[in-house]
Amino acid sequence: MTMLKSKIFKKDGKQRRGKGFSREELKKAGLSLKEALKFGIPVDSRRRTAHKENIEAVNAFLNDKKAKPKSKRKSKS
Repeated sequence: MTMLKSKIFKKDGKQRRGKGFSREELKKAGLSLKEALKFGIPVDSRRRTAHKENIEAVNAFLNDKKAKPKSKRKSKS
């Protein structure tokens, strides 16, 4: 599984890894909070900003998830 982390942009222009994506970023990517948690996407409820790079990262993650078929469980019979 790929590790999905958000980027935080500091005042001096530097970037660092964030703890999760903001609700606004998830909304712009077309996800609800519950759907994001089901996919294992980290959510930081304290953040209010929406960065274009983070929205693109969520969309790329979703496209990758939808392209892979779910593994079928074998029944015990």
